[in-house]
Amino acid sequence: MKLKSLTIAIALAATSASAFAAEKTEGFYIGVFGDYYDASWKNLNMHQNLEVNESASWGAEVGYRFSDYWSARLEYADMDFNAFLKNPIPNGNRNDVDGERFGVDALYHFGGGPFYGLFGIKEVKVATDNTFLNAGVGYQHFITDGLFVNAETSVYQGLDRGYTDVNAKLGINYLFGQSSVAEEPVQPAPEPVIVEVAPVDSDNDNIPDADDKCPNTPMTDAVDGTGCTLYEDKEVTVSLLVTFPNNTSAVSTQYLNDIDKVAEFLKEYPDTTVLLEGHTSAVGKASYNKWLSKKRADAVAKQLVADGIAEDRITTVGLGEERLKNDANTKAANAENRRVEAHIKTIKNVKVLR
Repeated sequence: MKLKSLTIAIALAATSASAFAAEKTEGFYIGVFGDYYDASWKNLNMHQNLEVNESASWGAEVGYRFSDYWSARLEYADMDFNAFLKNPIPNGNRNDVDGERFGVDALYHFGGGPFYGLFGIKEVKVATDNTFLNAGVGYQHFITDGLFVNAETSVYQGLDRGYTDVNAKLGINYLFGQSSVAEEPVQPAPEPVIVEVAPVDSDNDNIPDADDKCPNTPMTDAVDGTGCTLYEDKEVTVSLLVTFPNNTSAVSTQYLNDIDKVAEFLKEYPDTTVLLEGHTSAVGKASYNKWLSKKRADAVAKQLVADGIAEDRITTVGLGEERLKNDANTKAANAENRRVEAHIKTIKNVKVLR
């Protein structure tokens, strides 16, 4: 019955809003409250026959509103529990048992509005000490510039004995804080006449000079949002094919220009290396062909060294007749198979053109 009456009172307080209530932003507040505490404790330490039930309480609190969203408070409650001593009294008389509760809560005001969530820690003293963690929700409403009521309910979870209790609370408080006063409406100023001035773009890259971090970029270059030249990764390659007469490893002068191009590529990209693969036709012994193909690869490597390429950037291998380009047993096929090949590729950072 007590809980029902208190619930009705909380609902009335939450809806009794005054039109002139002012919102508060921060400051200290003090208040008093009444609450109903629903407990069901059995076999307390040193009181094995004592059962403690509900309590009607009054109390006082002091707090501080830090911002629109956060506040904290200290509370004290003088509690009057309904207790029952099972034995040795057989008639089951109930008696009032005094208790007290004190602790601290943190409050979060949702969106800076009247509804809030809370969590805290409390010590409840009745017959013995019990420590609880509590969490709940509440409603707060200003009646005057500083006076406000609050209504809330919480669940208490015991840390010492595992009790789970419920509390409903109704209070009245006064906040000594700063009010947000409604300002007189300000008449809108006449709209200014806006004269549009085209932004200066000295290098015609569509990025105004005020935002251009790379002035004077070439007209041919695509630019990013800051006016700087855009670059992209592009694969660059070079290939070499040198053919040889039958049973020889001498490099013909007709291939010197091709070898020079490979040397220039290696110089332009100093992180690259080259693998020279020597080959022969299927004519003759395989072991001899292996030796001859390696000699052909070494002959091309020697020419690259003469062009200024370091030896440690060149690898040669003789594959003999293992990788024929043309399997036919003809004169033309044999000539096609007598060769040295190389394929080099790397990634180059190149400009993106408009």
